[in-house]
Amino acid sequence: MKKTNLSDYDPSQVPSGKDYTIGIVVAEWNKEITDALAQGAIDTLRKYDVAESNIHLVHVPGSFELTTGADLMLRNDKKLDAVICIGCVIQGETRHFDFICEAVSQGLTNTALKHERPVIFSLLTTNNTEQAQDRAGGKHGNKGVEGAVTALKMIHLQRELEKK
Repeated sequence: MKKTNLSDYDPSQVPSGKDYTIGIVVAEWNKEITDALAQGAIDTLRKYDVAESNIHLVHVPGSFELTTGADLMLRNDKKLDAVICIGCVIQGETRHFDFICEAVSQGLTNTALKHERPVIFSLLTTNNTEQAQDRAGGKHGNKGVEGAVTALKMIHLQRELEKK
């Protein structure tokens, strides 16, 4: 069955974030959308016991800068367990959309591998503003919530595997 709501998940499958420290990098471009995504992520992290003092939020100018923001956070704060990267790129009339989306997805993958910590892709890539709003707390849920749940699960997985 096709998933239609980004905020739908099984709460029993989400580990507690009680002792987790999580960074969030938020693009300022499309601020109305990215602020809603960031709030969804923060609310979800708090719901799963991540202390307010263990949520570190920074802003970067646009989605292209998410990679550098995540890299800087991980390089300068060794206590971070993961970084959630939040942005929104809306298709325009030029190929700019394609270049930005490709660069960010590849860059975030490389950053995760470089630092050996989860870097979560919470970048909306939509055709129009309405689709972005639908995924930032609208009829399709909130990709920030999805990003927070993913971060909690990936930190838990990493810790479990490192015990072996």
